This record gives sequence, C-alpha cells and structure tokens, in this order.
Amino acid sequence: MYQSRPATQFMLYRQLMTGKCAMHAPTLMKALLWNYINQEKCPAELFRGHSDSSGLIYNATAALASSLWSVVTLGMGNKGKKVDSELSETLLANQSLLFILVLANHCTCDRSVTNPYRQALFSFTDTQGDFETTVGLPSRSAVHFKLDMSKLYQVLSLRLQDDQSTLLLYLLLHQNPHVKAYVLSRTNIDLLVMPLLEVLYQSQERSSHHIYMGLIILLVLTEDSLFNKAVHEITVKNVLWFKERQLSEISLGGLLILVVIRTIQYNMTRMRDKYLHTNCLAALANMSAQFTDLHPFVAQKIINLFSQLCKRHSRLVEQIRQSAMDSQANEHTDERADAEQQDNLQDLSVLEEVLRMVLEIINSTLTAGLQYNPHLVYSLLHQRSQFAAFRGHPTFQDIIQNIDTVIAFFSARLEPLGSNPSPGDVLQTIKDGSLTFKKDKLKKFPELKFQYVEEESPEEFFIPYIWSLVYHSANLYFNPGRILLFSLNSEDGAAGKNV
Repeated sequence: MYQSRPATQFMLYRQLMTGKCAMHAPTLMKALLWNYINQEKCPAELFRGHSDSSGLIYNATAALASSLWSVVTLGMGNKGKKVDSELSETLLANQSLLFILVLANHCTCDRSVTNPYRQALFSFTDTQGDFETTVGLPSRSAVHFKLDMSKLYQVLSLRLQDDQSTLLLYLLLHQNPHVKAYVLSRTNIDLLVMPLLEVLYQSQERSSHHIYMGLIILLVLTEDSLFNKAVHEITVKNVLWFKERQLSEISLGGLLILVVIRTIQYNMTRMRDKYLHTNCLAALANMSAQFTDLHPFVAQKIINLFSQLCKRHSRLVEQIRQSAMDSQANEHTDERADAEQQDNLQDLSVLEEVLRMVLEIINSTLTAGLQYNPHLVYSLLHQRSQFAAFRGHPTFQDIIQNIDTVIAFFSARLEPLGSNPSPGDVLQTIKDGSLTFKKDKLKKFPELKFQYVEEESPEEFFIPYIWSLVYHSANLYFNPGRILLFSLNSEDGAAGKNV
C-alpha cells in the first residue's frame, strides 16, 4: 500500500515466489482455501459483549483477551473501517481469503518470475472423483491439490455480498477450468446467480469494482449455451429484494435480464463508460438466442430500454446540431464549447453502439425463438413507432429491416380484430401467427457470441483493488497517510475489461 513499485522489485515477493516457499505453495493455498470454506467463527471472548458466563475468572479472562485483541489490531478489531460484523466473526476465513488474493495476483506480468500460488489456485480439482475427465477437460500430469468443490460452491454462494468473495469467484471461473466446469454443471445454479443479481440490483450501495466483477462473472457464465437454456427453466418465486414490481413467479433468466437492463438504465448518464454497457449487453446478447417464454414485464423492459435510448439519441443529436449552429454564428471559437462538442460526439458514438447491440439482441430473439416469445412481439407492436425513425439510418438500416418484417406480418394479422382489440385477443393472434411465420423472410446475421478477455496488464487494476479490500476489511491498522497505491477519497474508475 505504501509503495507504487511492481512487486517483482521487492525481495519479499521474490523469496515467496521461488525456492522452498514456491515448493510449498500448493499446500499453503489449500490450507487458506480450507480456512475460507470452513468459515470458523472466532471465539466469543475475543469480542466485547459476547460473554455468556457469569464467573469472575471467565470475565477476567475474556476482558484480558479482548484487551489483547484491541492491542494487536490497534483498536481496529472492535470498531474497524466499515468492517462487516460477519467478516469480523469469521476473521480467519476473511484473512485467508485476502491472503489468497494477494498471493495470486502479484508477480503476474514479469515473465522471469512464475507465481506458484497462482498456478496452484488455478489448477486444483474436485475431491469427489476425477471430475476433469468426466466433463471432457484435459487432465493434468500433476494435479497440485484437490478440494471439495461442493462446499466451496456453497460458501461462495453465501458470501457474494462481499467484494473479496466475488473477486475470488471471478478468478476461479476465468482461470480454473475445473471450477468453471463444476459450476456450469450445477442444477442449482440459482444458488449462485441469485445473490449475484442482488448485488447488481443494489449497485447504489456497492463499489464500482464489485459491480464490474459481478457483471463479468455473468458474462463468463453466459458464454455457455447450456447455462443460457437452464436459467429459463428455473423458476424463482417472491423475489423480495426486487422493488420495482412484485414478482410472484418468474424464470431466473427473466430476472437476470431485468437486473442487467436496470444496471444499464442506472448508468445511462455515463455513456462514455463503454466497459459497463458492453459487458451488460454482451451477456444479454449471449443469452438472446435462448430467450424462452419471456415474462410480459421482461419483454416490456427490453423494448422500453430501446425506447429510452432512442429518446436520448434524439436529444443528443439535437444538442450537437444546435452547438454546431452556435459555433458557426460566433466568429471566435470557444475552447470550452469545442471540448463539450467533442464529448457529445463521443457520447453519440457510444450510444449508437449500444443502440445497435440492443437491436441485435431483439433481432436474435425474434430469429431464434419468435414462437416462444409472444410477449416480446406484443411489446414490439405496442411501440412500433420507435423503430420507424431509424429505418434510413446507415448504422441501423439492415437490422431494422428484420424487425420491420415482423411488425408488418403481425400488424396485418391484427387488422381483422378492428381498431380496439382486447389484449387477450392480440396475444392469441400473435401466438397463432407465430406458428405460420416463415423464418426465411428474415435476413440472416452472425450468431451473437461474446467472450470475456482480460487485458494484458491486469495488475494495474487488481493490485490497487485487492489492497483497498485489505485496508477496509482486514481488521488491521494501516496508516492512511502513507497510502500511495490507491485513493481513499474516490474509487478507481473502470475495471479495464474488454469483450
């Protein structure tokens, strides 16, 4: 925290990464992971106010232990810096997890240094049988260690409200093929996805880093077509943390779509944040061909997102046009006005990329599963006027043709119903029409498939992030006046991730 130099320049890290230390890296990583999985509670006497005995000797011992604990942590053990009470209760698990993150993420960019802790973390397998061979993964000649993945899966599912647990899940899904295969094979994938969606839904209360990690995890999961199919076959009921509307019953896939769209809408004012919007839309795009039986509210939200983006596009185009007219009228160019105009043009470029991706998602759903999503067609017809404005736009013209074809087909089917048909009659007409609609009327586009790719220098993002987690949640005192690695006043920006 107190240095900005690369870890490979420190003797301590070089000693940890080589020689006898490196030989014991798998054993240490296994022990640390076991500490995390075990989630052992601290002895109650280490915390004030937890004495259950009235004995004089017990109280004196508890007071002494509590005082010693306060001395060791310089007072941070009892009040901490925004430390969650659960993290304090399971202190050994939390410290072990933070130590795992520190060990595995340093010395990753220098080819002259091999990080044995990282290798161990990304190569362990399941204790329950030879899992890597059963899922078709290449087996390694020397497996570093084995761990009970069922217990790891359960603990991760319960701890995703913590930044550090979400970060560990990201690292394992992205880098350990055995963990990724195990997770994707689960029939209870909702156990992991639901808390992840809750984190994204509560984005106002979370760090931007936490949100980015959650989105990237979703993106990695949606790279698998079986996952995309499975989430629409799992039904969740009474989602209490979802406040926009009471959802008594909805598919897990539908809920995932709602939360990701809400994340886009919440961050719509930050259009220059391409990473967030791209990751959100990439996850939806990966799923779009498997959208099935979309809930009416979900279908409405998809089309409403396009409508909101259209309105923003119109305002931005008008703002750019007006600014250009003002600059022509003025003889002297204003540097501030020029900079603002450049920002608006950049925003417009990003916005048009987002609009294009939303149209591609709608088109993909209609092409692959029109007959399975009558509510999406219903919402499309209800807001058909929004698409007319982009028919002549060169960026959207080709993709709009397909959507226009669908709108024209079903509009013709609805004409016999008169000017004021009931919603039930409209929906039934759409269901009947989808059985006779010929897909060859639609122009074929490449299948939407996005894959997460980590940037070339991940340490630039992960090292400050990990040490900020250590500072805020390790229950240890660090002098804030000496910290150079990250800012205590504001969060670092984007996660620096591409798809």
